[in-house]
Amino acid sequence: MPVRDSSRWGLPPTPREGPAPLEVLIPCFERPAELALTLSGLAAQTEVDFDVILSDQSDTAVWEQSAAAAMIRVLRAQGRTVRCERNLPRRGLAQQRHRLLELSGARLVLFLDSDVWLEPGTITRMSSALHRHGGGFIGSAVQGLSYLADERPAEWETFEPWEGRVAPEPIPDSGPAHERWRLHNAANLCHLAARQEFGPSGFLVYKIAWVGGCVLFDRACLLESGGFEFWSQLPANHAGEDVLAQWQVLARHGGAAVLPSGAVHLEAPTTVTDRSTEATELLLAQP
Repeated sequence: MPVRDSSRWGLPPTPREGPAPLEVLIPCFERPAELALTLSGLAAQTEVDFDVILSDQSDTAVWEQSAAAAMIRVLRAQGRTVRCERNLPRRGLAQQRHRLLELSGARLVLFLDSDVWLEPGTITRMSSALHRHGGGFIGSAVQGLSYLADERPAEWETFEPWEGRVAPEPIPDSGPAHERWRLHNAANLCHLAARQEFGPSGFLVYKIAWVGGCVLFDRACLLESGGFEFWSQLPANHAGEDVLAQWQVLARHGGAAVLPSGAVHLEAPTTVTDRSTEATELLLAQP
């Protein structure tokens, strides 16, 4: 159901029976200015019906900053529900994502980092790719536009489009499939997209090692694969929880990414400074 355009702001929201078919789940910690830009990108996704859930672990609620608060008002004026939830004490990124998934009831869930801007039409393209090609998730890998002049042809060699339906794959924790991670370095996706013929659909899907920052899941597939239930097995300081969850879905249902991406990394300093524990290394080694 298309969301009403800005010319109708001030009228009662368009009635909807039940939850939105898609919910955008945003884990938040600090970076209120970046969050405002992320929300502005969501406000431009006018062709698709979705709601938003924020889960914040900042000392002061990140949505109290004026720019973020303004964009939340814009989304609500469009008729969207925006839930702002606190999640303290901090128990790690996996628990943060687990909590967001608990709060959601939509058929599709888009995990979107709070430092990613989406160009108009990105969510529509991701949804179309998931519907057309199947699998458990479709990602739009983030692009660093400060690297537009930095072409890296050697890192494009593992690019392999999916032909037809997406299928389950072995977990790409090593070997040639693992090297696909290089596709998402710098501005590689911009350079790859410029060299493709997309045909009538306007996009293609390709094989991945994993996707950071912007991933649309079939919620049932994510839950059936374990979701982020493993959070309690990790120390609070960890990384790679998104990779592990994707690999669990990849092995059961398959997963891919869409080109062109449409996701732009804001290139702000990371809030994950301690990467001494990688979820994949710790938990995949267990029986």
